[in-house]
Parts: sequence; C-alpha cells; structure tokens
Amino acid sequence: MKIQAKSIDKFVVIGDKILIRPQDASEKTSSGLYLPPGVSEKEKVQSGYVIKVGPGYPIPVQNEDEPWKDNEEQINYIPLQITEGDLAIFLRKDAYEINFESEKFIIVPQTSVLMVIREDDYLG
Repeated sequence: MKIQAKSIDKFVVIGDKILIRPQDASEKTSSGLYLPPGVSEKEKVQSGYVIKVGPGYPIPVQNEDEPWKDNEEQINYIPLQITEGDLAIFLRKDAYEINFESEKFIIVPQTSVLMVIREDDYLG
C-alpha cells in the first residue's frame, strides 16, 4: 500500500528524529534458505527510505533582559545532514516502530544513522 501525500502531511517529526519507511527485507539468504517473517527485523543494522526529517538540534536562546527587546523567543535549529528521499542505513536498537494506516514506519534519531545513500541529483 502506497501512502498518500495528505497522510504524510499529518506527520510532524520532532527534533533530530527521522521518519523512515523500511526496505522490504529479502526472504531468502544468499545460500538459498528461506527466512521466516521477523528475522530481518532482529538484525542490528537495517535500511530504509527517509520520508520526513525533524528540524534539527535546537540552539539555546540567549537570555537578554533589555526592556526594549522583544520577548518573543525565536527557536533556531542546527539542521540535520539527512534529507527526504535518502536511503538510510541505521542501527535497529535505537529505532521505534510505528504502524500508520497499515503501513510500517520507523523513527530513529540522527545519531543512529550510520550512513545515507543519496541519489546523484542531490550530489554537488
């Protein structure tokens, strides 16, 4: 089942978290043995496509107590290196699995991502 764009718009990813749609795991090993369901989910490292990313790491606001200053707090973020559409290789132990509209997603912090594979269009 393909997720509709309006359903994805409902997701708001917080902080340094990344929403990933896991890749379909191979049902067969290189030697030809068939794996039962759930075996690949127990692997230490897994991969999937990045669907959404959070704003990044918040930068602390400096407290300036000047009466003429506006008291509105502007929260700034250090952006994440990962972008939507990347293929992420991540550590499974730090991942949280969710199901939304009968589709499985995984939420991981950026620190759990070991590497990303980016399409040539995005390379500079």
